[in-house]
Amino acid sequence: MNKSTIASKLNAYERLMRLDKPVGILLLMWPTLWALLIAGEGKPPWVVVLVFVTGVILMRSAGCVMNDIADRQYDGHVERTKHRPLVSQEVTVKEAVFLAAGLSLAAFVLVCFLNTKTIILSFAALFLAITYPLTKRFLAIPQAYLGIAFGFGIPMAFAAIHNTIPQQAWLLLLANMFWAIAYDTEYAMVDRDDDIKIGIKSSALFFGKYDVLAVVVCYLLMLGLLTHVGRLNDFGNYYYIGLAIVLGLVMWQYHTIKKRIKTNCFNAFIANNWIGCAVCVALAAEYYA
Repeated sequence: MNKSTIASKLNAYERLMRLDKPVGILLLMWPTLWALLIAGEGKPPWVVVLVFVTGVILMRSAGCVMNDIADRQYDGHVERTKHRPLVSQEVTVKEAVFLAAGLSLAAFVLVCFLNTKTIILSFAALFLAITYPLTKRFLAIPQAYLGIAFGFGIPMAFAAIHNTIPQQAWLLLLANMFWAIAYDTEYAMVDRDDDIKIGIKSSALFFGKYDVLAVVVCYLLMLGLLTHVGRLNDFGNYYYIGLAIVLGLVMWQYHTIKKRIKTNCFNAFIANNWIGCAVCVALAAEYYA
């Protein structure tokens, strides 16, 4: 295999893992960092932070590969996904399975540096990652399942630091679920026509003409839950200023998606990175300012 072939194969693996599109990593990373900051009261052990940050990258990459394996018969019929490496046969199914397994194993090796409870929870996290792609066949709102899968680092973070999972961990997970429904509905609004054609379920189809309203309501529910978490922790002005900034971003999201223009909906989805960042900065300011 010559250098050109190796470079081409590595490029295909990179795209299969979506490393060329890091927004997905960030949407998984932010809630994990929220949990680490709260659980560690601003000073989470650096080894735990390193394990979780690296684990997020590995598991998001593995999740993307698993998703493409499950959707390989559908992606060719969707405009946005028809050039993915499994569809174009740049990567074989066997190669993809080995890649997903290798990434998952690497993540598990990292978790083994943590306590037993976190190790046990990692099996639930793997189950969520493997099964999420299948939910698009039968769940009316698979985005809710995605929110749990994307947010499962939250209870794991509390377990890793305290060896227990308090109420606020589940509140944060619920907030993340509503956030994921909101941003992934925006994403699904881009694929609505293709999803109808191939028979895939999504929140955009479930909410129908109320999709924009549902997105806004989910954002507000997320904010309400984050406000409650702030009260449980006696957070001050920095945190609530951060949530006020999030509310402003939500208002921008509404004006961006209200006409349901596909490019605008996709841009709104991408911009959710700033929502996660705003909450993280607000938490950091509470502990460090």
